[in-house]
Amino acid sequence: MPPFPPPPHRPPHRPARRWLATLATSAALLLAGCGTAVVNPVTGQTERTVMDEQAEIAEGRKAHAQVLAETPAYAHPQLQAYVSQLGQKLVANSHRANLSWTFTVLDSPEVNAFALPGGYVYVTRGILAYLDNEAELAGVIGHEIGHVTARHGAQRATRAQRAGVGVMAAVLLGAVAEAVGVGGATDLAARASQGVAAGYVASYSREQELQADQLGAEYLARSHYNPRNMVDVIGVLKDQERYAADQARAEGKPAPSGANWLSSHPSNDRRLADITEIAGRYSGSYGDDGRARYLQAIEGVVFGDSVAQGVLRNGHFVHPGLDIGLALPTGWQLRNEPSTLWLINAAGDAGLLLRLAPAEAGSTHEAVVRQLFKPTESRAEPRTLGGLAATAFSGQRRNAQGQAVPFRLTVATAPGGELLLLQPVSRDAAALQRSAPAIAEAEASLHRLSAAERSAARPWVLASAAMPSGGWAALAPQTPFAPAQAPALLKLLNGQYGGGQSVPSPGQRVKLVRVQTAAP
Repeated sequence: MPPFPPPPHRPPHRPARRWLATLATSAALLLAGCGTAVVNPVTGQTERTVMDEQAEIAEGRKAHAQVLAETPAYAHPQLQAYVSQLGQKLVANSHRANLSWTFTVLDSPEVNAFALPGGYVYVTRGILAYLDNEAELAGVIGHEIGHVTARHGAQRATRAQRAGVGVMAAVLLGAVAEAVGVGGATDLAARASQGVAAGYVASYSREQELQADQLGAEYLARSHYNPRNMVDVIGVLKDQERYAADQARAEGKPAPSGANWLSSHPSNDRRLADITEIAGRYSGSYGDDGRARYLQAIEGVVFGDSVAQGVLRNGHFVHPGLDIGLALPTGWQLRNEPSTLWLINAAGDAGLLLRLAPAEAGSTHEAVVRQLFKPTESRAEPRTLGGLAATAFSGQRRNAQGQAVPFRLTVATAPGGELLLLQPVSRDAAALQRSAPAIAEAEASLHRLSAAERSAARPWVLASAAMPSGGWAALAPQTPFAPAQAPALLKLLNGQYGGGQSVPSPGQRVKLVRVQTAAP
């Protein structure tokens, strides 16, 4: 069976998965010592680089295709146009307005933003849920624009080339570092046998981060947004850290190292102090913060997991596309990836992996097992799971080292004919034995969806409403959140979780989440 991964302290950022192939196959490797002298458009200084502007554009374009292949753009033309227009407004006041910039909202619930060389900037729909106005979004985008205008990606690629890493690898590792933090980039690089180089190239330096903040503030001011909004963005995201820490503490777990735009930029507290100082340099009259426009733009945007990938509702995983559901054992957590679902026990050392068998693996349970696992010996036991035909397999197969190892899995046929693989996974035999009853319970819960479950799987979407006189507690029943968590989540959505802010007055528009009642 495959080794069990470490506990998911951070949700994985989906663009990273298929980039590994690009790291290994990119033809964009440059000879050691080569380089071109270019003038940095921000500083005016000449710098030696392996990536001139045309190379930036070319490598960024290739990496952009890889990003969208794994995490598609969010299917909301009006929102995409809104974010793009805001981005174009900022770049018109930047040092590299000549580039053909592309701004994309990714269909991901994670709280992230990142940029690629050549003018490719990304924000997730997840980060949009927690920002309060257009000026805050401008602060996020302005920072990422600053990385591109100052050629930080090209500088990182130059460092990478000196460390023996391809330019394309540097481009992608840099984006991973932006998206999931330096640890995620280092892990990805290590799997590509480039671990030492990853530590050299993955993260932006403190000087680059500071420069991107300075440039972001400058671009905001030029575009008539108050740079102070960059400080507010950090406050919003620090609230998320507090919330995650509070939730973990309540469950007796360590605070997670979240995968968000703040945590992927080092020295959070120092950056907050730096941004506050930078914003303080600006004074004058600015336009409105665009809050009304922003609330209108994000109205109806999906919140949390996409129904297309399956959602967790009341302790049950529900996947309308496959027409299946299964129950999560008490205390277990779910990690939902594009091609794999992980049900993980509280200790993080065992669980159940669910994935689709590739069509080319075969059309029968036995054929799939032969093709994917190549067992040296195998036993098959017909079963029925929630009315679905299934077969439980056990036996032995050869691992990558040629050693005989046991394996066990169940293959089930989904209502639409797809073949599902349910495989116990663990760090060791003892962990598997301890979790065996719960794994069996989860596996046995697989079933075809009922009409009630399909109805419950409707998307959760962002909305706005007038603040009632009863405050957050009075607003909570309008949301699908669990009653005990609803007030805290509403505060988090509205930048109120950390305390110290003035509570919205009755009648003021605030954000909330509702169940979608009609097709978008």
